[in-house]
Amino acid sequence: MSDDLILRTRGLCKSFQGFVAVHDVNLSVRRHSIHALIGPNGAGKTTCFNLLTKFLEPSSGEIYLDGRDITRASAAGIARAGVVRSFQISATFAHLSVRQNVRVALQSRFGEGWQFWRSSRSLRRFDEQADALLAQVDLLAVRDLPAAALSYGRKRALEIATTLAMDPQLMLLDEPTAGMGHEDVQRVTELIRRVAVGRTVVMVEHNLDVVSTLCDRITVLRRGEVLVEGSYDEVSSNPDVMEAYMGGADAEF
Repeated sequence: MSDDLILRTRGLCKSFQGFVAVHDVNLSVRRHSIHALIGPNGAGKTTCFNLLTKFLEPSSGEIYLDGRDITRASAAGIARAGVVRSFQISATFAHLSVRQNVRVALQSRFGEGWQFWRSSRSLRRFDEQADALLAQVDLLAVRDLPAAALSYGRKRALEIATTLAMDPQLMLLDEPTAGMGHEDVQRVTELIRRVAVGRTVVMVEHNLDVVSTLCDRITVLRRGEVLVEGSYDEVSSNPDVMEAYMGGADAEF
């Protein structure tokens, strides 16, 4: 595998009782890039994410991380290898403070988990690291608020902070701007650009403005197969993409 590729799949397939959700997907993700998976609903984007992070087992095919075959690795093993994902629905502990949410992720990273029997004082050694991560996502000023008090956009920012707490080399973001208003979309877009420096990001995203602004390379899926891959200019001018993704060759991408 080329040294500039951090992730590669070969012939990746997933079937559910005869229904083929992903078929023969060959994906190549360059190191330190932002790579998007796009396509209409039902194209297989989230299924691909679930295969890459081993929430699902492939029916066939291979997955390589840094040239190492991780096809049979466990989900926990994938995370330990530095592949960390977010989900479409914001996943935070609503009644813990913003700082405590990040601290839980740091405890998990260092193998301590949520050890409720330990005194809060013994866990304060994570506070400085948690605050540094919160500063990266512009949440330091609200670190003592419960996560439930945050706006939706800020909850997604908190989720990115907890993802960063795992020190990922590869971040998989599943629709990070879904359900946001324009102002939150702009804020999270800039946040992703900032935290992607020195890392690799693969994202599923429906907002094409976000994709065109952020992404170095785009893979378009249709009915579980790769339709085309390339830069935004290459993909957006492809008539097959406009037909499959936008409903017609005359549609604006």
